[in-house]
Amino acid sequence: MKKYLLLIFWVLCYNSVSAQDNLDSLYRIWQDKSQPDSTRVNAYRDYIWNGYLFSRPDTAEVLTEALQAYAEKHSYPKASGKGYHLQGIASAVQGNYPRALKYFQKSLTIWEEIGDKNGIASSLNTIGIIYKDQGNYPRALEYYQKSMVIFEELGDKNGITQNLINIGNNYNVQGNYPRALEYYQKSLVIFEELGDKKGIAKNLNNIGIIYRTQGNYLRALEYYQKSLAIEEELGHKYGFATSLSNIGNIYEDQGNYPRALEYLEKSLAIFEEIGDKYGIASSLNTIGIIYKKQGNYPHALEYYQKSLAISEEIGHKKSISGSLINVGILYKEQYKNNLALSYCQKGLALAEEIGALDWQKNACKCLYDTYLGLGKDKEALKFFEQMISLRDSIYNEENTKKLTRLEMQYDFDKKEAATQAEQEKKDAIATQELKRQKLVRNAFVGGFAIVFLFALVVFKQRNKISEEKARSEELLLNILPEETAKELKEKGSADAQLIDEVTVLFTDFKGFTAMSENMSPKDLVDDLHQCFSAFDHIMEKYGIEKIKTIGDAYMAAGGLPTPNSTHAADVVKAGLEMAEIVEAGKAQKIANNQPFFEIRIGVHTGPVVAGIVGIKKFSYDIWGDTVNTASRMESSGEVGKVNISETTFNLLKDDPDFDFESRGKIAAKGKGEVEMWFVTLKNKQADN
Repeated sequence: MKKYLLLIFWVLCYNSVSAQDNLDSLYRIWQDKSQPDSTRVNAYRDYIWNGYLFSRPDTAEVLTEALQAYAEKHSYPKASGKGYHLQGIASAVQGNYPRALKYFQKSLTIWEEIGDKNGIASSLNTIGIIYKDQGNYPRALEYYQKSMVIFEELGDKNGITQNLINIGNNYNVQGNYPRALEYYQKSLVIFEELGDKKGIAKNLNNIGIIYRTQGNYLRALEYYQKSLAIEEELGHKYGFATSLSNIGNIYEDQGNYPRALEYLEKSLAIFEEIGDKYGIASSLNTIGIIYKKQGNYPHALEYYQKSLAISEEIGHKKSISGSLINVGILYKEQYKNNLALSYCQKGLALAEEIGALDWQKNACKCLYDTYLGLGKDKEALKFFEQMISLRDSIYNEENTKKLTRLEMQYDFDKKEAATQAEQEKKDAIATQELKRQKLVRNAFVGGFAIVFLFALVVFKQRNKISEEKARSEELLLNILPEETAKELKEKGSADAQLIDEVTVLFTDFKGFTAMSENMSPKDLVDDLHQCFSAFDHIMEKYGIEKIKTIGDAYMAAGGLPTPNSTHAADVVKAGLEMAEIVEAGKAQKIANNQPFFEIRIGVHTGPVVAGIVGIKKFSYDIWGDTVNTASRMESSGEVGKVNISETTFNLLKDDPDFDFESRGKIAAKGKGEVEMWFVTLKNKQADN
């Protein structure tokens, strides 16, 4: 008891010296016996949570004993429930899951006895987390769903978001990435609505993990870095360490081992500082992988074994499985085949028990390689087939399409909601102004003569309105696809479409800026108008939808709003005709000793979201990574040529109308190295 009081005294003195006024204030409330019990308990809980729970969880556990003593002395079960909950979190942060589970279950029992629904839901949620971290995913999902029902009943958005994330995590570790992303995005919407930066950062990390698993490292790194910036701003050590570790994993995947070690060692230091055993085990394991890839087997084995020991201590089955498999792979590379088989078989059995597809795949690869090295082809073939099946389950085309659809729909919905909110605000102002004007008008309107005059005006305007209506419909068809315009007239709005396969074309003029410096604005616009008018005719010829012009850039897409099977060929043929028109114009300009411009054309095929944003000044537009990639095809191309992506090439490679020139992998901004091809018409090449 004396030791316990001495530790509290030391902690409080340390806190005072550090001049953390907000913590001092919370502790003073706890000491003030004139305050109501609930106020004192909440202040002390916040004191532990904000000061020690995540940075010094061992100390937090000790401090919480004072809360338990207070609850027992004053027969205050609510304080006891909060105390057990804090102790459970502190144990979980340290990676002691069996002890954490014991505390959370004690807390749940108290909440159930006193009928505290919020406490029940919170305990169910945290118990689910422990089961998930121990690899018992079905049990974890059961608890998350029970918790979700109560939080929804209470209308507790913070509780709902935590369950959404946790359910997403459950699907993620089992390889159901589209389902995981769906839950992360639902949670992200609520966090953004609440302005919860910590929650936003957590979800950005989660989404990054999915993209890394799918092999999209650039996209994953983008999400991790956004999360890291927020965590650093908040001073959240656990989140900051997690983001550092995730970025280190990306550099490791890309073979940049010095940079990976830099991030992982920073992450390890923070996890050690806050006593997070799972974080320590994970960092040690990844550092071991890097040493193995560098050929430093003694160091690699040392780090694997340290990671394995900690994982076994905390009972984290997935982490144990990963360490076992990594040790097995290491022994396989050292030709210690019996040891390799033993470790990889144990790792596979555990991975199958918890449903971890990624570790199952790694274990099967280890067993395949080892049996192959031993000349046991039959056994090797068995694990090879299993490995391929698992790989296809994780990296399949349908998963990738679902991920793309979900993200594009999320981006579209977010933009549409923002536009709608802004328009509603403008409409509210306009409505108020209209009411004011109506009152003023009514004050001056009177008498039969004025009414009669108004009727005459209305009669004369009727025919004019009919004419204007016809003109407006013609204009609407000029700016929107016919199907979209029809839907807009019938419903007053048009639903966004998710179209799986569209071919997008981007053009840009080289030399346009130089021309603008040597021509009058009128001549420049006339030149551009003539060129874009010719492009419009080409689009009409091939049934391609012009999307928009942005300065001197022109954007169009084939295969929408009504999907078709010829969009890739149509767009490429249109692009080749556009290049011919610009080349002819260039020759004429040179002959007349006038400045000229040249054109670059890029084409890519993929899914897009298409529709109208807002309710005024309608504009049909498309969104998604397909648009960005088409733009990169243009900027990475060459003047006078049509540069296409690998996806478009695969659709057209057997088409007898085209010839292709492989460019190999070309660096594209934001995309890394991408396979590209120049395309020409066969008959045109023959003419040359």
